[in-house]
Amino acid sequence: MPQKIKQLHKHLVTSVSEIADNYFILSFTRKFKFKPGQVVAIALDKSHEPRLYSIASSNTANEMRILFDIKQEGFLTPKLAKLKAGDSIMVTEPFGEFIPSNSEEWWIATGTGIAPFVSMIESGIKPPKKLIYGARYLDQFLFQDLMLSKIGNNYMRFCTQEKADNIFNERLSAWIERQDTLPKQIKYYLCGNPEMVVDVRDLILAKGVPFENIMAEIYF
Repeated sequence: MPQKIKQLHKHLVTSVSEIADNYFILSFTRKFKFKPGQVVAIALDKSHEPRLYSIASSNTANEMRILFDIKQEGFLTPKLAKLKAGDSIMVTEPFGEFIPSNSEEWWIATGTGIAPFVSMIESGIKPPKKLIYGARYLDQFLFQDLMLSKIGNNYMRFCTQEKADNIFNERLSAWIERQDTLPKQIKYYLCGNPEMVVDVRDLILAKGVPFENIMAEIYF
């Protein structure tokens, strides 16, 4: 994710909700315009180092959302989960270049890496040729109903720890590795944990896709 941090501005929290075990949506007042796929940096106050989060909401909504999972050893996420409506947080103006192209696209994500794609879909961006999404458990396919309604059979789910109909019981990287060829003229957007992003990027490059056709956001 981008590392340049802009000035922090006070925003009011409107809601915090747990949407799956250990996964939360935090909503707050929106003061700035943004492009779907961009990020904001968030802190509790100006004395703390901010952390980067992809925006997970429409660019026309009155509120802005972020999606996060609690890092038990972390400083910020356990505190974010305990916030209530009316509390305040510090947020930068949105920034970043992980934004839609004019080409056909594949979106590939794990965990909270689905966030920028939620923003793209809710903002009316053309759905991808494929959305490939990996999770350990079935209840971790976040925003599943939205993606099924907008992307349909081109929404491919990969679950490593549980089985269900219409869901691949393997890592998404294993499926990509098995493909004889991949489309070379489309854009590949990768967002999620570092291991997935690096592995999938290398697999895609090995199949002849140009480096400039791969966009990546890494979540730590």
